[in-house]
Amino acid sequence: MDSLIQLDPIRLSWALALTAVAIGLSSWQRLGLEWNLAIATARTVVQLLVVGYVLEIVFALRSPWVVLTVIGVMLVIAATVARNRISKKVPKLMPLVSGAILVSSVLTLSYVNLVIIQPETWYEPQYLIPLAGIVFGSAMNAAAIAGERLASTINASQLEIETHLSLGATPGEAIATYRKEAVKAGLIPILNQMAVVGIVTLPGIITGQLLSGVSPFNAALYQILIMIMLSFASALTAILVTQGIFRQFFNSVAQLTLH
Repeated sequence: MDSLIQLDPIRLSWALALTAVAIGLSSWQRLGLEWNLAIATARTVVQLLVVGYVLEIVFALRSPWVVLTVIGVMLVIAATVARNRISKKVPKLMPLVSGAILVSSVLTLSYVNLVIIQPETWYEPQYLIPLAGIVFGSAMNAAAIAGERLASTINASQLEIETHLSLGATPGEAIATYRKEAVKAGLIPILNQMAVVGIVTLPGIITGQLLSGVSPFNAALYQILIMIMLSFASALTAILVTQGIFRQFFNSVAQLTLH
């Protein structure tokens, strides 16, 4: 396999020509997206350059505390984004979401890192940081979709829920159908991705490995591992988040309290 062709600033600057063309098309069609495209491109460039620089340092230091600090920052950002997408009115939502993402991610990464990949050190940044980022992203989406679906459905179904409660149902039984649908909704993105991976799309991991000169078959094996990881982490996160959220809608005497 050929070695990776390095991108220098001159080569990368040519990529910005594509953004310029997109901005020109937006102006021509009067879409009003010129400023949005420019800001999005600038943010992408700055954020990824900063991430690349930071990870260069992290990879060089190879310190478990530095690696865990980076992963901790990623976790806080993922939980904050998921919380904001669900609702800011549900009490104790931030610790609930962050706890769900943390539990599912730790279980997933620990199993994959220690049982399957088995690097020389458990905190090997080459494996742990990229895998953590992928898992956090998938868990964040699952938590946001499932949590938002359940919270909005409960708020819109007061009469049905209170009818179930008046007939003797427990809070869990009263919202069981809504919770099931919320978990299913949270898993739709990863299930759709698994259905077409390799046929319609080539995900980022396999594309990156192919560009870096890794054997296509070995890249496919890694992608299989990652898709299985993401399905487990997404399912567990959606289950934990919906379990925690529905409890926030009922008081100590099993009465519905809307937010």
